[in-house]
Amino acid sequence: MMVIALVGLLPQRTTAQELEAKVVVNHSKIQGTNTSVFTTLQEAMTEFLNTRKWSNAQYTTREKIACSFNLIVNEYSDDGRFGCSLMVQANRPVYNASYNTTVFNFNDNAVDFNYIEHDKLEFSDDIIDNNLTAVLAYYAYLIIGLDMDTFAPKGGTDVLNKAENVVNNAQMLGEDGWKAFGDSKNRHALINDYMNGAMEPYRQLCYDYHRKGLDEMAQNAERGRSNITTSLTLLEKVKQDKPMSVLPQLFTEIKKDELINVYSKGTSKEKEEVNRILCLVNPSLTSDWDKIKE
Repeated sequence: MMVIALVGLLPQRTTAQELEAKVVVNHSKIQGTNTSVFTTLQEAMTEFLNTRKWSNAQYTTREKIACSFNLIVNEYSDDGRFGCSLMVQANRPVYNASYNTTVFNFNDNAVDFNYIEHDKLEFSDDIIDNNLTAVLAYYAYLIIGLDMDTFAPKGGTDVLNKAENVVNNAQMLGEDGWKAFGDSKNRHALINDYMNGAMEPYRQLCYDYHRKGLDEMAQNAERGRSNITTSLTLLEKVKQDKPMSVLPQLFTEIKKDELINVYSKGTSKEKEEVNRILCLVNPSLTSDWDKIKE
């Protein structure tokens, strides 16, 4: 009996869903219609993303991934047809710091779907028959997989494979965003590029930059910054090996302000090397990269 009592006093690890998503449906462009459909849609999307278990990984409430889905309604018809763009962002806490780093930030301009007020959002990995739930599931898997990659080398492979599976099964919908070669920055291109074997250095970068770099800085800023500098050489390699990939550009756009801040106390040698790499990877931001050398 004593053993049972002691076991009952042990702290329990509660299992939670992976996402803590904040959803906003912005319908300011739509005039002269019943706005309740947009409120209902926002509530349905929030429930869909936050109450579904997307992977087999064990999460506590504190470990949930903070993310946001900002759906901008550009067109709407009374038969329930929506023409939208979707801004998705996901953040990750930095170890021993009060700072959150952005891991993913993307604007999807091709999110069209049918939704009637009070429709229940349902999803199956094997049978995809609704573009809204397919898009939401794709980004849920992508966010979780990318987050896992920052904590372990290629740690998100299983979940990212699910994102690939959504892309493959969504081809039959005939909606924009899923087709190969349709757009270098569409949903197909993003996951296909990320999972390409030639992009393994990029996935390693995601781990080295976050786990060995940012997470280390609270304990030893110089060592953490040095590890970030080393990780950025992988970004240079990816740019050279696969120059048409959009991922290095997205990475630098997401991390621009963070990198400028990280190297504000860097050595002259570090600043010169990082400036050189970033100007090579994303020359459109050269004026920003030059701030690193100041």
